[in-house]
Amino acid sequence: MKRMKTKDFFKKALLLLSVLLIGVGQVSVLSGCASTPKSESTGQYVDDTTITGKVKAAIFQDPSLKVSQINVETYKGVVQLSGFVDSQENVKKAADVAASVPGVVSVKNDLIVK
Repeated sequence: MKRMKTKDFFKKALLLLSVLLIGVGQVSVLSGCASTPKSESTGQYVDDTTITGKVKAAIFQDPSLKVSQINVETYKGVVQLSGFVDSQENVKKAADVAASVPGVVSVKNDLIVK
């Protein structure tokens, strides 16, 4: 049996994590927790977690972007990108990739060119 390359391992692990997060988003969630301007309901939290997973997976699929250097957080559909990239082009590319994910309301891009 061949040894799995580190990059292949991480690719498969991230794909598995993304599938699990997407599955969580499709599970019915009990209602009863209303959201307020400063907090999320349970359903919104699950949706945001799903969006975060999908954005990370989409960034991972782009070979010029390094998912290990880009942090993704989502709150009420607004995705915030932070961390470091190699060029201004990758700052824009990461934002474009994030914005293309279904469910993303807007993208706050705080990436820094390193």
